[in-house]
Amino acid sequence: MAYKQIWSIEVRHRGLNKYRRITGSDKYVVEQKARAQEATWNAMWEKKQQAEAKRAAREAAARDKESKKSEAARRTEAAEQEVENLLGTLVSSLNVVHTVDWDSLLDRAEFSEVEPAAPAPRAIPEEPRESDPEFAVRLGFLDRVFSQRRTKRETEARDQFFAAHSAWERERAEISSENIARAKAYQESLRMWRERAAGFRQLQEAANDRILGMKEEYAKGSPDAVSDYCEMVLASSQYPESFPEEWDVEFRPSSGLLVVEYSLPPPKLMPSAKAYKYVAVRDAIEEQSLSSAFRDKLYDSVLYQIALRTIHEIFEADYIEAISAVNFNGWVRDIDPSTGNEVDTCVMSVQASRDDFDCITLENVDPKACFKSLKGVGSSKLHGLAAVPPIVSIDRSDARFVDAREVVDSVGATTNLAAMDWQDFEHLIREVFEKEFLSAGGEVRVTQASKDGGVDAIAFDPDPIRGGKIVIQAKRYTNVVGVSAVRDLYGTTLNEGATKGILVTTSDYGSDAYAFAKGKPLTLLNGANLLHLLQKHGHVARIDIREAKQLLDNE
Repeated sequence: MAYKQIWSIEVRHRGLNKYRRITGSDKYVVEQKARAQEATWNAMWEKKQQAEAKRAAREAAARDKESKKSEAARRTEAAEQEVENLLGTLVSSLNVVHTVDWDSLLDRAEFSEVEPAAPAPRAIPEEPRESDPEFAVRLGFLDRVFSQRRTKRETEARDQFFAAHSAWERERAEISSENIARAKAYQESLRMWRERAAGFRQLQEAANDRILGMKEEYAKGSPDAVSDYCEMVLASSQYPESFPEEWDVEFRPSSGLLVVEYSLPPPKLMPSAKAYKYVAVRDAIEEQSLSSAFRDKLYDSVLYQIALRTIHEIFEADYIEAISAVNFNGWVRDIDPSTGNEVDTCVMSVQASRDDFDCITLENVDPKACFKSLKGVGSSKLHGLAAVPPIVSIDRSDARFVDAREVVDSVGATTNLAAMDWQDFEHLIREVFEKEFLSAGGEVRVTQASKDGGVDAIAFDPDPIRGGKIVIQAKRYTNVVGVSAVRDLYGTTLNEGATKGILVTTSDYGSDAYAFAKGKPLTLLNGANLLHLLQKHGHVARIDIREAKQLLDNE
């Protein structure tokens, strides 16, 4: 009987999880069947994949649609809450305690640097002794028989001991020297740490003393302290981040009147969105805007509420009742459409006595009606930013300022700044810094200074980013300026509420002064810096410390 060969091919498709074994007597036919089966399964798989892709796309589109609907709902809720918060500008402040918590202002932080740890001295190894086993004379049989060999072994043992002892002495000296150096380094680091800790505590105590001093002065009804206290009250009042945080106050003790000049938000800061809706045909979230009439009404309401809220917070916080009346002037900084320039406009002014204000139940009032009942001055449409004259304005003169005197033009190459008259030096500093700030529209005013060679001046830099109030102190010194002068400047800068302090000297500063100023809003200018600053503005002078000492000693 003839043998008939059978051909077999296994066909698998992992995606469909299918398997088939194809057999036959004709190899070509078996292969064709196998390829046909693979093609069928591949077509089935591709169709299934396409169906899966379409289903996934539909699900993704549905999820995206729901996500955008949810996002639109979230934005709508946020927009409604923003409007609700603005409508509650006054009421939200009524249950808040506005009295300054003096105790919370005190700095009780511990000095953060860890005290350096004393290094453990490196131990000195035990001193070798000639009686130690390692230096014992080891004699063999011949060494015992022949004395010459014995003597040699004894000499070698002694030499080994002396070599070990010499090495020990060198190691002892090295370790002792190292221990002394480490101890000295530790003592120096400990001294510096104690100095930094003492400086930290000194600054902390000085800051706390200023706070306690402010509390005491406020309790006495000191005019400056009352003004500073009201500044603190206004600073703690929470408004939207976009609102300006600028104000100025003046207390008049003779009448008990507090004048407040307050920066109000411009109309453009009012919200524009009423709601958000997902539009399927455009696949987009679209804003539904508040009407112009509603935004104008909302803006006016917010301004009336800010005025009443400010008066309420001041009266409520003034626990010594030094203030008998508050005059609120509301200013708006915006673009004048006629000139395109930024202008400040007083749009509202109102004055209220404590007695009259205590009779008002703020929870129930209509802000505009309340403002009008207090005889407030302002346009019926505050959003129009029509200017009104303040009922009472702040007197911006400062009794500390003295009349300026031109000095810099008399300074020449032969002028020794370190030997100048202290009053001339005072005005020289004012002039050179006035030139420095002139390009930004700044102003520098000299204050009445004590006749100790020190100079105080106040600079007003209008730059919105780096500007503000800057304290300038100058030291016409012939000796190195120590850290105490820099600490004094820092204290003055904090006390004045200035953004920066500048110390100028005709000499130089000690390393401790530079170390203290590091990381603080302080700038230290030495004699070389001062000469460079003069040269920058077209003036030449010189500083000769030795000559100045001789001249000043002979005065």
